[in-house]
Amino acid sequence: MNDRLREKLNILADAAKYDVSCSSSGSKRKNEGGIGNASNGICHTYTEDGRCVSLLKILLTNHCIYDCAFCVSRKSNDVKRAAFTVDEVVQLTMNFYRRNYIEGLFLSSGIFKNADYTMERLLRIVKKLRVDEKYHGYIHLKTIPKASEELIKEAGLYVDRMSINLEMPTEEGLKLVAPDKSHLDVQKPLDFVQNQIAQFRDDRKLIKKVPRFVPAGQSTQMVVGATPESDMQIIQTANAYYKNFSLKRVYYSGFIPIPNTAALLPQLGTPPPLLRENRLYQTDWLMRFYGFEVRELLNASHPNLDTDIDPKLSWALRNLHLFPIDINTADYQMIIRVPGIGRQSAQHIVSARKFGKLHVHQLKKIGIAYNRAQYFIYCADSYASLRHLQPHEIKSLILSGGHSKYKSLHDAQLQLF
Repeated sequence: MNDRLREKLNILADAAKYDVSCSSSGSKRKNEGGIGNASNGICHTYTEDGRCVSLLKILLTNHCIYDCAFCVSRKSNDVKRAAFTVDEVVQLTMNFYRRNYIEGLFLSSGIFKNADYTMERLLRIVKKLRVDEKYHGYIHLKTIPKASEELIKEAGLYVDRMSINLEMPTEEGLKLVAPDKSHLDVQKPLDFVQNQIAQFRDDRKLIKKVPRFVPAGQSTQMVVGATPESDMQIIQTANAYYKNFSLKRVYYSGFIPIPNTAALLPQLGTPPPLLRENRLYQTDWLMRFYGFEVRELLNASHPNLDTDIDPKLSWALRNLHLFPIDINTADYQMIIRVPGIGRQSAQHIVSARKFGKLHVHQLKKIGIAYNRAQYFIYCADSYASLRHLQPHEIKSLILSGGHSKYKSLHDAQLQLF
């Protein structure tokens, strides 16, 4: 690698680090005589089975025609600029893969000249990797807002996942920091790709050989903490995009102040809202896999998530009239709502109680967090005295017996506005 290419890589890899929406693929692209394999999914850090993998995560360029106040690559920011050529990205990807440095490519870009000019170059890269280099590894491509549908459709034939960043949770917040952008510019390509995925899926039922189109689906990302939206507004937006565009994931990226940050944003030295970001992911998980509605977790009387306890425990403490439940008779959907009991443990409980009533030692052996769950359940030999505690007493007992790496952040984490 020559010095100029190495310099470009340092600049454009560093500029790409603020995009977190590359965690999981879910792709099952088959290797048919080429190079690479994307089976079982690929992660930026870890797969579901704990395997650590890596992506080449870069921007095509950090030149940009937009001046978004939160973005390090905005046109008014005094940063060193660079741009790869199409061949340079292809060569880097293949050389890094052959040396076992990476298992896939995450490719995004600033917008230079216009959307179609940038999208056309991204398309040329992924097409060259698939067709010329016979590369079958994982590719995640960022869609460029306002790019033509023809370019997006062709790119979708060569990539595993596509994503486009919503940036801010509300239109008002977006106009505050990026007046040249709108949520409509994001919704149009999301809707187009969703319809194309459905069309290709229907065609596959009738035609034997139909190419795969964005097999790992779409995702988006929202910046958290740059504008003053409540957690309820953020989760309501995520829920709407899950339902309207069948997204695989919504990612929440805590705003990290950068040099020369605009005055209306949290300034350099302000700690990023890591705990808030974590609570949002927990809430997102409860909605997607535990059957919770947004109004149950966040509402007008409770617009922000608690920082000292997780959202499931917070919900349970606000709804003690539903507890305790009999672990030996309650249905699965109610059992997974108990703090300290996950989906797998709930399935084991439902299976095990067919052979007799469950006792405390058996529940512990199944693997539930009994120190939490004991206040919301009863079984064959549980303590009846625990059923008469008040919410603040239960919360105090659980916190006193727990250990959290976020304890030092509880006081100031959300005090940005």
